[in-house]
Amino acid sequence: MKVSILILAAGNASRMGKTKQLLPFKNTSLLENAIHNALASKANNVFCVLGAHADVIKNHVGKSKVDFIYNPDWKQGLSTSIISGINYVQSLESIPDAVLVMLADQPFVDSKYIDLMIATFFEKTNTIVASQYKYNKGVPAIFPKEYYQTLLELKGDKGARSLLNNKKLNVVPVFSKSEKTLVDIDLSEDYDKLSQG
Repeated sequence: MKVSILILAAGNASRMGKTKQLLPFKNTSLLENAIHNALASKANNVFCVLGAHADVIKNHVGKSKVDFIYNPDWKQGLSTSIISGINYVQSLESIPDAVLVMLADQPFVDSKYIDLMIATFFEKTNTIVASQYKYNKGVPAIFPKEYYQTLLELKGDKGARSLLNNKKLNVVPVFSKSEKTLVDIDLSEDYDKLSQG
């Protein structure tokens, strides 16, 4: 079973007011931290979807074992990045059996948590595996190949939330050991807290 990671990093961080992907974190940046954690996991390969400031971000990140995918429709919301990523993996000679979708702004999603998700997926193949938040399920999440077409039909800025919380689907939840794991950095205040440790 081959699992590929799609890191979504195409937004322009309008609520943050600066290029969030490049904000400093642990002697690196938020995006580079996400790439490092993805590469350190048991996933077979890692792709990163860019949109706003793509060239600046690419130049900053430099050479990496990650293939960058450009999403020209990034202004239309998160779903377009998932669609760009799925279109890309479906064009590969060897199409992965599943994709793990993660965000660039969840700095505590480390390789151990990614590996826990992959291990859960291997036990429950052909089933969506999602992170369990307090009230609903979300990303990081793993989608088997059978759901690629459904992902291509997503619309708007909610990403795959409707799919992950569809009661008709058997979505397997993964619980993180720490509340911090799934924290995402959306606002300047979030980043200030992160900077203060």
